[in-house]
Amino acid sequence: MKKIVKLKTCNRSLLILTICILFSGIQLEVIHSNSLTLVWIHIIVGLLFMSFITYHIFLHFDYCNWFAKFHNLKNQFTRILWWVSLLTLITGIIASVHWLVTFAHAPIGGVHGKLGFLMILLSAGHIIKRFKFFKRK
Repeated sequence: MKKIVKLKTCNRSLLILTICILFSGIQLEVIHSNSLTLVWIHIIVGLLFMSFITYHIFLHFDYCNWFAKFHNLKNQFTRILWWVSLLTLITGIIASVHWLVTFAHAPIGGVHGKLGFLMILLSAGHIIKRFKFFKRK
């Protein structure tokens, strides 16, 4: 499969996963994370979302130092999205470990949620800027 086809498939999957993780995050916010099933769904969708983001970046940059690549990007918006995404991932891992041990919501989960919403907003900007990529030719 050609790289452009892989990228289009990945991007369309990311579009769907972005909507799913946003919906899941809002749902958890509304119910204060009081459903084991919905928290598990959020964790699974989040892992899928971050996996596809990793694949998306891989398709662009291959095997290289991604930190250097993002550091040298001229597009500040994408660079900010990179760092917010990393912080969202790190806080998500910490919140998930805490939740798996205690089955209780922690302040780090709240931080993760706020970062996650910021990441979704930045991702929406990233998508909108490149929306012509999704149009069929």
